Amino acid sequence: MDGGGMRWDVLFRNALVFDGSGARPQLQDVAVRDGSIAAIGSGLPAQQARETVEVGGRWLMPGLLDIHTHFDLEVELEPGLPEAVRHGTTTVVVANCSLGLAYGAQRRDGADPIVDCFARVENVPKHVLRKVGDRVHWNDSLAYLEHFRDLPLGPNVVPMIPHSMLRIEVMGLQASITREPTAQELARMSQLVEKGLREGYVGFSTDALPFHFLANQPNTQKQIPTQFARYGELKYLTNLVRRWGRIWQATPPKDSKIGVLRNFLLTSGRFFGKPLKVTAVAAIDLVTNKSLLRMGLLLSRILNSRFINGHFRFQALAAPFKLWSDGVITPIAEEIPVLRRLNERDLGDREGRLQIMSDPAWQQEFRRMWTHGKTGFSLARLKRRLRMDDNVLTRELSDMNVETCPVPEWSGETLQQVYERLQRWQATGEGARGEAERETFASFPKPAGDDCDFLLHLLRRFDTALRWWTITANRDREVTKALLFNPKLLPGFNDSGAHLTNMAFYDGNLRMLKFAQEDGIDKVAYAVHRLTQEPAAFFGLDVGTLKPGAQADIVVMDPEALRAYDSDAGVRYIWRDIFEANQLVNRSDGVVSHVMIGGRMAWRDGAYTDLHGRERLGRVLLDREHEARQAAPLAA
Repeated sequence: MDGGGMRWDVLFRNALVFDGSGARPQLQDVAVRDGSIAAIGSGLPAQQARETVEVGGRWLMPGLLDIHTHFDLEVELEPGLPEAVRHGTTTVVVANCSLGLAYGAQRRDGADPIVDCFARVENVPKHVLRKVGDRVHWNDSLAYLEHFRDLPLGPNVVPMIPHSMLRIEVMGLQASITREPTAQELARMSQLVEKGLREGYVGFSTDALPFHFLANQPNTQKQIPTQFARYGELKYLTNLVRRWGRIWQATPPKDSKIGVLRNFLLTSGRFFGKPLKVTAVAAIDLVTNKSLLRMGLLLSRILNSRFINGHFRFQALAAPFKLWSDGVITPIAEEIPVLRRLNERDLGDREGRLQIMSDPAWQQEFRRMWTHGKTGFSLARLKRRLRMDDNVLTRELSDMNVETCPVPEWSGETLQQVYERLQRWQATGEGARGEAERETFASFPKPAGDDCDFLLHLLRRFDTALRWWTITANRDREVTKALLFNPKLLPGFNDSGAHLTNMAFYDGNLRMLKFAQEDGIDKVAYAVHRLTQEPAAFFGLDVGTLKPGAQADIVVMDPEALRAYDSDAGVRYIWRDIFEANQLVNRSDGVVSHVMIGGRMAWRDGAYTDLHGRERLGRVLLDREHEARQAAPLAA
């Protein structure tokens, strides 16, 4: 005991404790001291703790991991990462999809790579990204790690080496998207990756989704730098990751089945001597193409088979893939060339988009896109009927649900409902639901034309003021649930911190626990394991478990509040002062009662503590073997 007779800083009493191993929970007490778990057992004496939390049989578990985030932006502006903490997330993996801040702002030769790379790929407003770039004061991967010591972190942050930024660092932005690296440049990339892995970075991230484009002129029709790397470069750099036993985070070249197979075969221990840990985006059940999920699951089985001897995990999402769009400003528009031209314009450039949409040639291209495969006899129509379409957008007005627009009566309706009412109004002069709708209907030519003409007119009239949503994947909850509990997948394709106004999956971990709750306490224990110890082990992190000596990242959760939780009803469109922009978030009020990070309370009874956002709670997490080596001399 110390001088005050206290053995522990905090004692959680009478909790149903899930230790992260997947074992059935037990009613126990958990004591915390100096940032670590000090004791777990029954009847621990409350009088020996400075603070006692009466859990009352609620769930207590390790802090939850979010393995696919882009919080590397927000953490520079609001290090407490409040939208993660409130849902029980205590560790976030950043620098996914080849994008990150490991090499600083990289503002050279007139380029602004943070803005250029993140703005369209992750749908973050340019002024937010410039603000992030202005905060950056390092230009080296080690200095990036060290700067976290000066931030009042909420969750622990786990960075990777981002390939696009690596190429920019070595080649410069313009060269990285116009030519192959020289032998000397490739060697320099190798040196920087090796340096980062030696410094403790848990892995390396790349991206091959063909609709990820740069945002600044003159490169708005160019993809981000990682897309220009040939297979040999990927193989060369990932072999370093393999040798160090770290992670390769990747996205597939979705338009090339051969490219997908060739890239992901890099996981093979049989072919390359040692398995490479790979986590890839994403195992989701697309509405327009059911075959992709089947092929993805088959590929996962093959890559993890004894013959291939890989260590491969697709990532799964615990929610319907609900995407909001402001006009055509949405991630799925980038897939479609005619819509992509509108996304090339800055968000506020309504006049520029209107000029494009008024061009008869563009309108014809839009019609070809909208009607492709919908009529006649063709391979495209057969693929559409078989749900093997090439694009994510369904191109159905009935799937486009109005959130807000200048016609308030449309809120909550589909565009198909509005279109049908327009047709009736034009035929009879009756049925308009208000003056705003009547004025809008009067703006249409008569007759209004087909659904293509209708949508094009709305886009020209309202642009981003027409805010709508659609569900592009995971409409079948049983399929979604099965994916989350598939042992060859990892839950966590949440994209937290990106797509600020397009999606909100910050509560993805809670959604999975709610799924598990339907099948009993043993399934909950397995879900906790899948969200804590399992991803921590895969990424090589020393978190995700409750045992004496472990870092005290702890979440207390009310199972009855979770049972009643409706995530869709909890989505909020709020103004974030720190961004000077709107953001979609989740509110799971009442579900998570306490969040402790590093032995200090960040969230208590529905509110952030005075410590949160003011003092450092979490830390930058490095590869656990690296951390153990660093700690060994201190212990000696």
